[in-house]
Amino acid sequence: MRIVVTGSLAYDYIMNFPGYFKDHILPDRVHMLSVSFLVDSMRRMRGGVAGNIAYNLALLGDRPLIVATAGHDFGEYRAWLTNHGVDVSGVRLIDEEFTSSCFFNTDQANNQIVAFYAGAASHARHLSLTDIGLTRDDLVIISPTDPEAMSRHAEECHAMGIPFVFDPGKQTPRLTGEQIVRGLRGAQVLVGNDYEFAMMAQQTGLSEPELIESAPLTVITRGAQGSTISVAAADGTRSVIEVPIAPVREVLDPTGAGDAYLAGLVFGIARRLPLDVAGRIAALAATYAIEQYGCQEHRYTPEEFEARYRAIFDTDIVLSTR
Repeated sequence: MRIVVTGSLAYDYIMNFPGYFKDHILPDRVHMLSVSFLVDSMRRMRGGVAGNIAYNLALLGDRPLIVATAGHDFGEYRAWLTNHGVDVSGVRLIDEEFTSSCFFNTDQANNQIVAFYAGAASHARHLSLTDIGLTRDDLVIISPTDPEAMSRHAEECHAMGIPFVFDPGKQTPRLTGEQIVRGLRGAQVLVGNDYEFAMMAQQTGLSEPELIESAPLTVITRGAQGSTISVAAADGTRSVIEVPIAPVREVLDPTGAGDAYLAGLVFGIARRLPLDVAGRIAALAATYAIEQYGCQEHRYTPEEFEARYRAIFDTDIVLSTR
């Protein structure tokens, strides 16, 4: 099974605020909010949802294909992904644009305020999945990028009968209810955190239980509380799998943890592993990301991942079976 990753490619600017956002926001004055946060560090790193997911898939032993747009400053990033086993032949360069930029500000409670400049990603709506030789044995990840691109890719997958994962992520507030519903139509897997599910419910008018039941497989992540996998059965009932977290040695930066989780989940699904195992792979992949600053700074070999998985969950796993 080939894994195709759509979404944004970006340079991330990671900033840390040595305080708590809540101490600087007056709830009764949010209608005229004006705040400034003096950060004590900033680093420029490779990121973007598609890049992060693909990087983590490559660490696990896959060779994913990215379908996305990037700017004239993408050269170094392209070489990085290629050297780590990612197929970037589906990346289209937009010569007159910069690669997207994402600005993350994280406080001491790991709350985040994020600003995103689309740049080249705004041209992703012109990309098509119909000409890359997809088959029904492939799996497409539709992750945050230009909303029109997300809708187009979902509709193309639905029309071609290609299985796809719908992950609206941080684009949820920008997606219209209609765009979210189009993304749900035909999705094999729906993924989001508990806040994003509340936002999707608000945008679509659907209840959260209705959203959960809209896909054969629905995954809700809950940060330190782990994640929940809801699975539809042939008789119309659903079963629930509770997935624990993988303990973190040291929390350095939560940025990119959700992307790493999704990569681990899809890796397990693509290899038809039991869903509780896929969820635990996802949890451990997220933990590795949290333990380093930036979204693509963590490293491990499949053997190291297997050993840590065994130590945490007291059972063996072999990533090389593919």
